Amino acid sequence: MKIRFIFLSLLIISSFSSTEAQKVYGLNDCIGIGLERNFSLLVARNSETIAKNNYTIGNAGYLPTLDLSSRYSRTLNNTTQNLNDGSQNITNGANNTTANAGVTLGWTIFNGFNVQTTYKKLNELKQLGSLNTQLAVENFLADIISGYYNYIEQVQMLHNLEYAATLSKERLRIDEDRYLLGSSSKLQVLQSRVYLNADSSNLSKQFEVVRAAQIRLNELMAAEDLGNQFISKDTSIVVNSQLLYEKLFEETLTGNTSLIIASKNKTVSEYDYKIIVSRSYPYLNLSTGYSYNLNTYSTGTYNNQITNGMNYGLTLGINIFDGFNQRRNINNSSIELKNKELNYLEIEQGIKADLITIYSAYSNNLRLINLEEQNLQTAAENLDIALERYKLGSLSGIDLREVQKSLLDAKERLLSIQFQTKLAEISLQLISGKIMGYYK
Repeated sequence: MKIRFIFLSLLIISSFSSTEAQKVYGLNDCIGIGLERNFSLLVARNSETIAKNNYTIGNAGYLPTLDLSSRYSRTLNNTTQNLNDGSQNITNGANNTTANAGVTLGWTIFNGFNVQTTYKKLNELKQLGSLNTQLAVENFLADIISGYYNYIEQVQMLHNLEYAATLSKERLRIDEDRYLLGSSSKLQVLQSRVYLNADSSNLSKQFEVVRAAQIRLNELMAAEDLGNQFISKDTSIVVNSQLLYEKLFEETLTGNTSLIIASKNKTVSEYDYKIIVSRSYPYLNLSTGYSYNLNTYSTGTYNNQITNGMNYGLTLGINIFDGFNQRRNINNSSIELKNKELNYLEIEQGIKADLITIYSAYSNNLRLINLEEQNLQTAAENLDIALERYKLGSLSGIDLREVQKSLLDAKERLLSIQFQTKLAEISLQLISGKIMGYYK
């Protein structure tokens, strides 16, 4: 009864997967959906847009500023004037108004090449925005490709455990038939049931692992329904075994995005240094404007007064002393520039070390794949022979279990090493800046 319940549960799981998993996703499908909808990529693109918007001649200071202002005010006063002859002039409720409007234009003609340097810096920041987006896309591709092949690995593990349960079921059938014929003991039947229960339990647990891998892939794609059921177009992990270290090394030095970003950050620091140095130069500012003023009086000789006209002028100046702040800023900027150079060298060294380490693992894993494929073939042949001997009664149940376990372990090791090799391949393509090649 317990055996029937276990297989009924497995049948329900299998039928649920086949009826609900209507969508078929290939690697390109997953990448395409993720590139459009992934939240972190949307944030990166928005930051890139901000950097592009900031790259203008106006933001750099090339253009003049133009201000328009106006004001209207009124006064209500009581005035008492005491004259020398002892008389008084008293005015109550004197109502005066003032209205003015003006346009002012200001323009920095020269401030020590600050404007030109700032414009170049904004261009570098714009390029940095694009590079940061590119880095986010590359890291996303690495994650989603890894997630896709992890899902394939877990599905293959599931099939492996399904095969194990099938073998255990067949063994139980043989032992039950033998028991009915009197050629086997009850103990052998019970032991076969224990093995079948263990294999069925592992299969049930693996189903949850597959489901978790599927949900993770939905999360990376920013799917509206994270529980969306799908199956992968690919059913095996195909490894690119043609990667060459020398070519990867050259591509890494010229195309690694993190290295390019570090170089751009160093350039930005150089411009920051020049901007600070430019404050030591004299500055020349132009200002001009037009103003209109209207004053009205309720007392006095005039009813109103109108004044209008232009004003203009040049301001030439230089900072002579600011408490040694300029010297401090220059020294700090020089140190910051040196830090950016050291940071570039540190990133370059780390990338080279990662390349050597990962490529060594990649090369070793390729050799292990060939070895595990041979082991799997041998284990499959051993199982065929063992099953025949077991049916004939010339092999014990424990020995058959060991042969069966050897086959399952060989398949599991092969899947694991294939996935690890694929991860190394993905990492190498990421480091060398060629990971976009997966998206075709």
